Amino acid sequence: MKKIILTLSILIGLSAATFAQCDKSVVLSSSKTEHLDEAGAITRTVDENATIELSKTMLDITVNDRKIFSGNVKDNTCNWTTPFKVGKSVVHATVTNDDGAEKQVTITIEGKDGKVTLFFEMEGEPGDKVRVYIDKFTEKA
Repeated sequence: MKKIILTLSILIGLSAATFAQCDKSVVLSSSKTEHLDEAGAITRTVDENATIELSKTMLDITVNDRKIFSGNVKDNTCNWTTPFKVGKSVVHATVTNDDGAEKQVTITIEGKDGKVTLFFEMEGEPGDKVRVYIDKFTEKA
């Protein structure tokens, strides 16, 4: 009986930690951007500083100190078994670029073996998927 109670306590604790992570605002930082074609092959690589600020309701993307996208999160699925290390989030958002055009985007954040990768896809541009490896993953106050 003690083993069952201990196991349930651990599972409840892990579930609470995972849920708490999904409700937090985060800032993701990267120093390298890869552009992929429809088949997933790298078409070009750019050394640039990118910052992605994400909350349950808002998304901002800044590249080399210039905000290029800002918008509202429509939905966010979040499943992290180890917070900020192993798991996946998928975010659908409506963003406005620096020219004022509105676009639908999907952002997938995946953590595997402690490495976090972000994929960015814009509706209407299937031949240019963006992949960034996250150098820094922090909670926003």
